[in-house]
Amino acid sequence: MMNSDQDKHHISSGNFALKYVNGELEDANVEVIDVREPMEWEMIHLEDCKHIPLGSLPERLEEIDANKTIYLLCAHGIRSLHAANFLLRQGYADVVNVDGGLAEVLLYIEQKEE
Repeated sequence: MMNSDQDKHHISSGNFALKYVNGELEDANVEVIDVREPMEWEMIHLEDCKHIPLGSLPERLEEIDANKTIYLLCAHGIRSLHAANFLLRQGYADVVNVDGGLAEVLLYIEQKEE
């Protein structure tokens, strides 16, 4: 059984895609950060998403507003999980990993646009 605290740090790719399509992530109190590598980012990324590769996260912490809800995204949800755990250890409270990553999110977005 998952406890509710762990639950609040995860969102399914389907629910995230829904928020994205509905414009809910354009809120001033929300930040979406893609932690994939530059080559992956150049191939495809979501609009209005900040790019901070996982490896450069520690030295770029000042770019991340601790007062916002931070959604973390990578290709399949593994690197973003590492990023989420790192940010939580740094004292960031409202951190959410997008389970399944961009690969699944894009599938949901394509379905919504059909």
